Amino acid sequence: MIADHGNPRPGHGSRLQCYDLTMSELVCVDRDAAGIARVTLNRPEARNALSRATCERLTAIARDLENDPGVRAVIITGAGDRAFCAGADLKERRGVSAAETAPYLAAIAGAIDAWARLPRPTLALVNGAAFGGGMELCLACDFRIAAASAVFALTEVRLGIMPGAGGTQRLPRLVGIAAAKELILLGRRIDAERARAMGLVMEVCAGNKLAAAGDNLMRELLLCAPKSVAQAKRAIDDGFDLPLEDALALERECYNVTLFSADRDEGLRAFAEKRPPQYTGR
Repeated sequence: MIADHGNPRPGHGSRLQCYDLTMSELVCVDRDAAGIARVTLNRPEARNALSRATCERLTAIARDLENDPGVRAVIITGAGDRAFCAGADLKERRGVSAAETAPYLAAIAGAIDAWARLPRPTLALVNGAAFGGGMELCLACDFRIAAASAVFALTEVRLGIMPGAGGTQRLPRLVGIAAAKELILLGRRIDAERARAMGLVMEVCAGNKLAAAGDNLMRELLLCAPKSVAQAKRAIDDGFDLPLEDALALERECYNVTLFSADRDEGLRAFAEKRPPQYTGR
């Protein structure tokens, strides 16, 4: 269940929702009147690390947002200015028995997979370190904007393991095999500018301008028809690994969803009347 806590964030006309009853593992959602949901990993004392409970909450959040027709897009970030997410909670992991390892890893991978399956556009505002599972969570998003201080790494091979929550699959698809092997096989850390150069992030800005950069992207996104955006995302994501003929058939299927929508009619009317369209998502 979702519990409401506290007051809305000033200026956003929103309500604050908390998915954890403890202060040490708190994940909150701040929804505004425009349909933007802002998710915050709020464990700054642990560099927003992914405990098992945090992952379970993230999965619950993703499912809730997926089923909410009022959500237009989702932003995720970390509390504080040190870390977006430092990855798995290694202190907690040291107390995990061999028998509990598989469910623990499944919770992390399940949360990140649930995030990747969200049908609305997702944006990671990377406000600091994004290591291991934290970087894999970034990779599960559609867009990434980074603070100049952000650092990215998949260092698992230096710990005797390997990325296990999508890093070996999503990173090559995003930046290419050669660059992905450099980061994964060597466990290298890269700064925000290198991440932008290789296509991992779309924009780098000063940390105090990160939220504004995210808001700018959201304003641009809100000019587009919600159903069109969702169907285009589906065509890209689901068609990427299909044979071309099957991918084109999927594209036509998604196109037909938009073709007979109320928003398509509104877009044509707005164009003819030389005014901004008023999309409803229908």
